[in-house]
Amino acid sequence: MDATKAIIDTVDRLRQRRTAPLVLELDLTEGLTEGPPVDPLSAILSMRKARLADVLSGLKRARHDPRVRAVIVKIGAHPLGLGMVQELRAAILRLRATGKLTVAFGETFGEFAAGTVPYYLASACERVYLQPSGDVGLTGISLEQRFVRDALAKAGVEYQLGQRYEYKTAANMFTQNHMTDAHRESATRIAESVTEQIVKGIAEARSLTPERVRELIDQGPFVGPEALEAGLIDALKYRDEVYGETVGDAHLLYVTRYARNPLPKKLPHPGEHVVALVHGIGAIRLGRSGRSPLGGGSSMGSDTICAALRSARRDDKVKAIVFRVDSPGGSYVASDAIWREVVLARKAGKPVIVSMGDLAASGGYFVSMAADVIVAQPGTLTGSIGVFGGKPVVGELLGKIGVVTEAVSEGANAGMFSPMREFSGPQWDRVNAWLDRIYDDFVGKVAQGRGLDRDRAHELARGRVWTGADALDGRLVDELGGLEDALALARKKAGLAVDAPVRTYPRMHPLERLRPPESSEDKSATQARVRLEAWGPMARVAAELGLPAYGPLVLPGWWTIR
Repeated sequence: MDATKAIIDTVDRLRQRRTAPLVLELDLTEGLTEGPPVDPLSAILSMRKARLADVLSGLKRARHDPRVRAVIVKIGAHPLGLGMVQELRAAILRLRATGKLTVAFGETFGEFAAGTVPYYLASACERVYLQPSGDVGLTGISLEQRFVRDALAKAGVEYQLGQRYEYKTAANMFTQNHMTDAHRESATRIAESVTEQIVKGIAEARSLTPERVRELIDQGPFVGPEALEAGLIDALKYRDEVYGETVGDAHLLYVTRYARNPLPKKLPHPGEHVVALVHGIGAIRLGRSGRSPLGGGSSMGSDTICAALRSARRDDKVKAIVFRVDSPGGSYVASDAIWREVVLARKAGKPVIVSMGDLAASGGYFVSMAADVIVAQPGTLTGSIGVFGGKPVVGELLGKIGVVTEAVSEGANAGMFSPMREFSGPQWDRVNAWLDRIYDDFVGKVAQGRGLDRDRAHELARGRVWTGADALDGRLVDELGGLEDALALARKKAGLAVDAPVRTYPRMHPLERLRPPESSEDKSATQARVRLEAWGPMARVAAELGLPAYGPLVLPGWWTIR
């Protein structure tokens, strides 16, 4: 009898849960992952993290679900990039427009630290609550660049680096001891553009004038009572108070759990037409995607991404492709291989829509520029159409510490890439010819893909980084928006229903992942893998020092607006 009663009670609770009012929770304290895991290590590291696509899907569905009363957005200390924040803001504002209650809560928006971007995200909600001991670090946007030329010179290290052109400033930290005029101009405009976007967003969401928001930015940061008096928040409350008054008798459910447990619906039939979604995340390199077990972030391998695009192109059920790009660039050759697959997909009659994340610059722009339509967030960092290359010369440094290097070579230029000595005159000419060839190819393909004449493409290029908002003015991107906008556009261009399903590519059965590949055309041959790289968490620093050579198409600096 007891067992029967327990079963009946469990069934009743499940039934009530399916029909009970809902309050959805978006917990951002651990951040979000951009795409699905690309390798076993990524799968383990992202097990507890929500995926952006699931969050967007859940918030979209909630707009039309009468059971959903409200959404609580818990904002923590984990930084999110500006592009992702703008994606979340747009989804929250759309939900808010349907009359659903949206609530943001944070213990602090910057604890003795900048909190402009976290507060910008919170401001999208109808109500913004702050723990009484918290602060609002609304202080504006600052971009810093360190220059190490003089320090390296003291150690006996010299860099020989060439760049195309004046705005391709990735090498400046090694070749200059201050910002050049072009460097400062580019950085200043990025800060201005981002500030304009943040001011406009906060002003509209909090019913303030842009002039008042700029005054508040100059007065920040604020302790809790000051932020309340300024109208930046609605109340000072602890978590239990916020959740208590918002949830009430409703069932609290994570947005991602809600997204993964949809209402019963018709099962897709085997021949149903779909939109393919391909994620390209991280620095671009030859070979497979993956990450080091020692850290350093994910990489976008040309073999993996090309296989995904090729698989989608050859699948008759796929009628359009959305290519999600979040990358600072990397290898020119790898970028060109991916560009070619985008071109082939379009030639096959399948529209390709690029959705840019926080970054899609240099090589990240190279892989995007051939798409039918490019969609970027206003704060996406993109462009950086340029190239740099060279090497550090460390012979003097090693000599100072007693390291002797000798070499035996056959061929006049056999050792030209050795860091032990400078390029000779003829060797430096070859390096510059190589840089010219890459830049000419890059700009030519920009002109071709974006429908620009070459002079205009060169004017927009020269290595300059643009925000998505400014790139739209220059026709380097076509629309401002996020992943959901790109998917909607792909469905429309392919003539599919507005709710046509989305499938991540390449799609592989679990058994396909286990068996050995038959050839390089086999999908299992290009699975992402764990990369045993010695630099580990120092991979980014090593890349800037010219050590592991991700490639010559890299975003100048490593600015991340958070």
